Amino acid sequence: MDKADKIYIAGHRGMVGSAIWRALQKKGYTRLVGRSSAELDLRNQADVYTFLASEKPDVVIDAAARVGGILANDTYPYQFLMENLSIQNNLIQGALSAGVQRFVFLGSSCIYPKMAPQPLKEDYLLTGPLEPTNQWYAIAKIAGVKLCEAVRKQFGHYYVSLMPTNLYGPFDNFDLKTSHVLPAMLRKFHEASRDGDRPVELWGSGSPMREFLHVDDMAEAVVFAVENELPEHLYNVGTGTDLTIRELAGVIQKVTGHKGEILWDSGKPDGTPRKLMDVSRLEQAGWKARIELEAGIRDTYQWFLKHQGGLKQVKIT
Repeated sequence: MDKADKIYIAGHRGMVGSAIWRALQKKGYTRLVGRSSAELDLRNQADVYTFLASEKPDVVIDAAARVGGILANDTYPYQFLMENLSIQNNLIQGALSAGVQRFVFLGSSCIYPKMAPQPLKEDYLLTGPLEPTNQWYAIAKIAGVKLCEAVRKQFGHYYVSLMPTNLYGPFDNFDLKTSHVLPAMLRKFHEASRDGDRPVELWGSGSPMREFLHVDDMAEAVVFAVENELPEHLYNVGTGTDLTIRELAGVIQKVTGHKGEILWDSGKPDGTPRKLMDVSRLEQAGWKARIELEAGIRDTYQWFLKHQGGLKQVKIT
């Protein structure tokens, strides 16, 4: 890779895409290309093909997707499946047609079977049933992984897939109806603390175990994949450590300064019992996460307080 190579980041305004943009700028890359959804609808095949043929980037990074938590996935299954298929298929085929030799595809740990052995190895893909509540998103991402593998096998191009664990950080989605568990919790605890430490109600039993990766670490992993010729087509990206949702709630309660009660609604779904990534493949290649969870949550909370207009700020303890 040369610092003057042109790199197109699909989804550059999102949490992950913007972090990748910052990481590449920090490394000295000078020809970064991005288009907002208003400028380029990635679901429109003809427009995507025309754009890539005209721009002729040296690298395409696919950080664009329709994302959301359990509620959003379960409520809008068709959109999660169809829109994600359209976005990634247009980008992969468009890049291939435009002669792009390097492509980084970003997926999710939900591609692995619900009851797969822990920690999750890349080899467990397609070995069992998926978690029903997010299978629509997972199926789309699995298709993207296999498309990149097929390009690599048939054409010899460097198309590689990175599967991150649960991501969080600046520019996350804090909408309680569509967000993932960590930002949703952070907002709930913040608002409860603001409102006199009223009780916080959380979904499920609190027993499922989850792994969380700061988005800046994810961005560094993407830069690592861009700059190096990784020998495999699929890599997990995570910390290799997890904690229960109940323990996560305790960390977020501490960070936000909330002193009230936590109520668990066991009538709501827990989702997959555990999702811990085996990250040994990427670590052996030379990359490892560095941001500790509580420090990362504090960083995210500070961003939230600064950028979420209309919400009263509270002291970070």
